[in-house]
Amino acid sequence: MAVDYTLYLVTDSTPEILGDRCLADVVESGIKGGVTVVQYRNKTADTAELVREASTLHEITRRHGVPLIINDRIDVAIAIGAEGVHVGQDDMDLQAVQRILRTSLPNAIIGVSTSSVEEALTAARNGATYLGIGTVFATSTKKDTKSIIGAIGVQKILTELRSNSLNTPCVCIGGVNASNVQQILRQSRHDDVALDGVAVVSAIMAAPNPSEASQNLRNLIAALPAISRTQSLGLMQITNLSFVPDYIAAVVQRKPLCHNMINTVVQTMAANMAIAIGGSPIMSGNGAEAADLAKLGGSLVINMGTVTPDSLDQYVKAISAYNAAGNPVLLDPVGCGATELRKEALQTVLTAGLFDVIKGNEGEIATIAGTSAQQHGVDSAPSNLTLRQKAIMVEEVAKRCGGCVVVMSGAVDIVSDGYQTVFVRNGHEYMGLVTGSGCCLGTVIAAFLAVHRENKLLATLAALLLYEIAAEQATTKEAIRGPGSFLPAWIDTLYQIAQSPESDQSWIKGGKVEVFQHSR
Repeated sequence: MAVDYTLYLVTDSTPEILGDRCLADVVESGIKGGVTVVQYRNKTADTAELVREASTLHEITRRHGVPLIINDRIDVAIAIGAEGVHVGQDDMDLQAVQRILRTSLPNAIIGVSTSSVEEALTAARNGATYLGIGTVFATSTKKDTKSIIGAIGVQKILTELRSNSLNTPCVCIGGVNASNVQQILRQSRHDDVALDGVAVVSAIMAAPNPSEASQNLRNLIAALPAISRTQSLGLMQITNLSFVPDYIAAVVQRKPLCHNMINTVVQTMAANMAIAIGGSPIMSGNGAEAADLAKLGGSLVINMGTVTPDSLDQYVKAISAYNAAGNPVLLDPVGCGATELRKEALQTVLTAGLFDVIKGNEGEIATIAGTSAQQHGVDSAPSNLTLRQKAIMVEEVAKRCGGCVVVMSGAVDIVSDGYQTVFVRNGHEYMGLVTGSGCCLGTVIAAFLAVHRENKLLATLAALLLYEIAAEQATTKEAIRGPGSFLPAWIDTLYQIAQSPESDQSWIKGGKVEVFQHSR
């Protein structure tokens, strides 16, 4: 049978979720609001109770033309003539399920839970009707962040299925609700590869009005915004850099708010850099005030350099607030590959919302990409990758993260929106001798994003060129003797260029930008 997986409801009969309400009433209310599939899940009731309750639900789902799937219990599915069953990795083997159902329910839908590419490929090849992919977001019942695969993990599974010519329908599950449903659908999508639906539990089962909750979810799914992508630009349009002075002048004129949730090491330096280029910085780690700050039209910087359990909670609140306001968010996952705790914190942040720019060194970007890169503190280990390999990695991370721009800083900076990739060969070695120079770049980029939202790639490129060419020019000052005297001269040069970017454009001629050509 043809199944619409758009909004898949998984029941929960526990007192914490269902309370004292009638399960059948909640399910029917959800269906009236737009639920398209129902899975009956009850891990504690005995067989007689399961059959009784499942029969009641089946009367409702048949009346509304919605398939009923039974979780795990094949005997219950057969007893009531349900449309299908769903099994997990620790339940009965898929092929055994198929053999049992062959005579009793030959057309049964058989869903399988998967959390890795290997599990998904195996289930699809063995004939699963659909796959449930997760866990996507952390939930009150899923404290182990190692089991959280996030949108990137979902997209990786979807992409591998399609590349192996497997078109098995897929839904995601785990913490999906009205605040993040568009996020997961957008971030997991790449080109023509997308989820067929989302599975929810408490978002409907615990809602005061399940019908309204279901209708709201359906509306959000239907209104999913397209990925904002940089307009395709010709090589000359990018490399002649004529747009950069105008981009800088607009930042100075607008004085955008730049909300920094930044590590404690560089707060003063980042604030001074932001002021120098025309921004208006605020350094606040309190996620509770992010909703008010987001109304001011600025951008948010999440810098994980000194992440703690408390700051992690504040990041999540702030990301949600800025996403809700439609304002830019930049993620700087400082040192995210250094320890297991930092890697787990990164997964929590990546699943907390949408990002416009992700900026990091090679080790940090490689960690997001899922490679085995190991960092020493906040620095990358020596690289074994060619420039081309790095560029391809940056492109892939940009695509996986929902159309954001990714910046890999290094001797040659790589900037990509997943479709267009450029190399920037500016900067000076003194930058690497000043603690926090990479972190401050995130603040400068965020200021440009707040003003130039229509083209994130060009906004990022303009900020990067201003930042690095100013560093080069600062080193030519007569008083510069090393990194200590370099820093104030660098801030001065940033200010001087920002104050007159259009009247004197000779500085931009020093920009060394090259478009990455895949065919090379």
